Amino acid sequence: MLHINHLTKTYGEKKAVDYLSLHICPGEIYGFIGHNGAGKTTTIKAVCGILQFDNGEIYIDGTSVRENPIECKKKIAYIPDNPDIYEFMTGIQYLNFIADIFAVDADVRQERIRKYATAFELTENLAQPISSYSHGMKQKLVIISALIHTPKLIIMDEPFVGLDPKASHLLKEIMREMCDEGCSIFFSTHVLEVAEKLCDKVAIISGGKLIKSGTMEEVKGDASLEHVFLELEDVK
Repeated sequence: MLHINHLTKTYGEKKAVDYLSLHICPGEIYGFIGHNGAGKTTTIKAVCGILQFDNGEIYIDGTSVRENPIECKKKIAYIPDNPDIYEFMTGIQYLNFIADIFAVDADVRQERIRKYATAFELTENLAQPISSYSHGMKQKLVIISALIHTPKLIIMDEPFVGLDPKASHLLKEIMREMCDEGCSIFFSTHVLEVAEKLCDKVAIISGGKLIKSGTMEEVKGDASLEHVFLELEDVK
């Protein structure tokens, strides 16, 4: 579903991402782990078509992000670490705006909005302007907007930041349900316990370079993911 081949991105003299290659298959939840400044967000923004890259290729469901960015964006949903959305809109206006972009049928969008707004306890707030929302409410709204068009690939950058425990648990359940239906999820997180319990595969990045990747069992063995991550960071 997602092929990242020899991705390289530089800022001046610094290589933010250095010859990175990853492969995420349909149905997989793939965790992306690294310290601040390791290159996670740069990689994610390149995958989403937000950030141009210097070398390499990124393919989403066989389509090149470099050559056909619009076609790729039709197949994905992106949940950023900071929900920077149109605050002059109400919640329902924003959700309908996103549904319009992806040409989601009126009946289908209403059903999905009702389902997820109820689940995230946001229904009563949808008529209110987004400017009145807390960070957690904005995060919930962005998550709902990402699910409206049933994307083939969901890309998340620290998706659990700002969510209360109930919403975090719900998001984990939705992530697994989506992948059971054939969707793929690629997400970064600093919460290693969550990654260890939730992910099918994981990649550890440091200084823009891939340190280790594979199934959770291949990466961590009998140790915890936290122990392996800290050990790799010490010896890199």
